[in-house]
Amino acid sequence: MKKILLTLSMTALLLFTAGCSCPFSDKTADSKPQMNTAAASTAETAPDFSYKELGSGKTMRLSDLKGKPVFINFWATWCPPCVGELPHIEKKYAEYKDKMHFVILSVDDNEQDPARFIQSKDYTFPAAYGDHQALGRAYGIDAIPASYIISADGHIVARIVGSMNESSLDAFLQKAF
Repeated sequence: MKKILLTLSMTALLLFTAGCSCPFSDKTADSKPQMNTAAASTAETAPDFSYKELGSGKTMRLSDLKGKPVFINFWATWCPPCVGELPHIEKKYAEYKDKMHFVILSVDDNEQDPARFIQSKDYTFPAAYGDHQALGRAYGIDAIPASYIISADGHIVARIVGSMNESSLDAFLQKAF
């Protein structure tokens, strides 16, 4: 009996620890989106990070995207609000792709799930995969979807946590200009 209790206790402890190791912990933003904006003079420098493009497999860095503002969206296939805003992102990508860079970054546990999902929906926006733990720490993300506008000179000018509809996404993207 003691062996069984010890085994169950250790298993529960392991599961609890594993669940806390991911900064996202399957947490989705379920309330109204909360937007933070910063004046260009007070905006913090966006942490640089590397990511893998899902279509090409090419490794990129945020710092490689020069000359235009950047829209970054952190999402996952298991997050219904995230999946719900992707059609709006696709539409706005078609509208804004010449004016700004897009990085639609999956924080799934593997890159195969988002790659299959993106392909099944025929999305054309630049889908990517990155180290969700490092990104969560660097950007202070505790729930998804989370989106950022990075200025052309590399500063965070706007952040929103929560799913956006088409009009709120358009208003958010306008913060880049």
